[in-house]
Amino acid sequence: MLHFLWDSISLQTFLIFLFIFLLVADYVKNRNPKNFPPTPLRLPFLGHLYLVDFKDPRVTVQRITKRYGDIFGMHMAGMKVVMVTGMRLVKEVLVNQGDKFLERPDLPVDEGIFKKTGLISSTGHLWKAQRRFTLTTLRNFGLGKRSLEERIQEECQYLVDVFRDEQGNPFNPQLKITNAVANVICSLIFGNRFDYHDEDFQRLLKLMNEMTALHGAVSTQLYNNFPSIMKYLPGAHQTIFKYWTVLENFMQEQINKHKEDWNPSESRDYIDSYLLEISKDHDSNAFQEEHLVACSLDLMFAGTETTSSTLRWALLFMAIHPEIQARVQAEIDAVIGQARPPALEDRNKLHYTNAVIHEVQRKGNVIPFNVPRMASEDAYVDGYYIPKGTIMMTNLTSLLFDKNEWKTPDTFNPEHFLKDGKFWKNEYFLPFSTGKRACLGELLARSELFLFFTSLLQKFTFQAPPGTTLSLQPLMGITMAPQPYKICAVPR
Repeated sequence: MLHFLWDSISLQTFLIFLFIFLLVADYVKNRNPKNFPPTPLRLPFLGHLYLVDFKDPRVTVQRITKRYGDIFGMHMAGMKVVMVTGMRLVKEVLVNQGDKFLERPDLPVDEGIFKKTGLISSTGHLWKAQRRFTLTTLRNFGLGKRSLEERIQEECQYLVDVFRDEQGNPFNPQLKITNAVANVICSLIFGNRFDYHDEDFQRLLKLMNEMTALHGAVSTQLYNNFPSIMKYLPGAHQTIFKYWTVLENFMQEQINKHKEDWNPSESRDYIDSYLLEISKDHDSNAFQEEHLVACSLDLMFAGTETTSSTLRWALLFMAIHPEIQARVQAEIDAVIGQARPPALEDRNKLHYTNAVIHEVQRKGNVIPFNVPRMASEDAYVDGYYIPKGTIMMTNLTSLLFDKNEWKTPDTFNPEHFLKDGKFWKNEYFLPFSTGKRACLGELLARSELFLFFTSLLQKFTFQAPPGTTLSLQPLMGITMAPQPYKICAVPR
């Protein structure tokens, strides 16, 4: 009996000492250095995970900013995180000291997917080589030129046709819009488009949409914070990894098809051009097939998700604000008419329409926070010490909803982009970010948004299905997209 009691006391004592040891180790590992930005109360092991509103992280950031100011610290994913708010600090991090914050952090979910390759996750020389090559290649294949505009116009017509097939009945436009936008970037990557009835490609697009949404799931964020435990448990993170493997296999198949009839002297698309780079003697090993797979998927994801989400916000706003929609249509009718498709040169004459598109981007706020950066060296921001390895987050939402810059920031109001009836862009409008790692697809995205939006409004009036109310509640994932909805595209 005494022996059993002694064993029990010993076990209890051991567990108490183990718990105290872990608490001390957690404190030592995560304590803030001197002059670190102000930080809310951190819980042992959990850090600041308990503060996060996973349905809408903007609420969390707004609440903490109100209490601690435009720069504050947090502990997430076992790493120190600093969030900056407002134009002054956003530009300080992304532009003035941009070279110190160019690297990407090793977040477990992103590490499991991107493996530090491609355009989004790579850093240093590899990132510079991939970005420089990609920009040059996309320009060679029409980015910013009339040839790509014609390709977008062609896809606009396909999209108009499948919308017309719905005959004004309620339908979910998500896959159709995603297919249209994906086809534009696919024509640059693969040299071809995919039919809207291609079942294999439709399944692929569904996987992409689901992956985007699953990034915002609680289990995904738990994996980022406790990967050693969560890797053995089911959850959204496991589904993300499974879907990513399917996408990688699809991309590898496309590359293998290109290899079969590849002609080094005649590059047809991005993949052909990359294969040519691989064939050259590069001591840096920056161009390898694994990087081609990653870059192609990055282009496909980045070139599809943000633009398609913005277009879905656009149709939603038009259905909710019929008076704005009617004014856009009247301007399109006056400048373009019905006889020809919209062209990019019309943008300079469609002042109100252009203002509406920009207001969709502002109010839709598809990328509320810039893609995370990491301090590559010790730095000081606003007088606070930022140690090397700290994750830096910039609050782009704070620019798009700044009450000092926008007359009615919480209201959908195209007048935000008009002065004396002419289109005008506020410097606080930075949905594509800024600095050296700003979105490289901005030019393409702006062209697509204008041509798809005007083509659809030229031919249809968008309405909520009878007896229903459309919601503006967002769905947070990689992007902040609208919740799935049904809409009526009534032919004009």
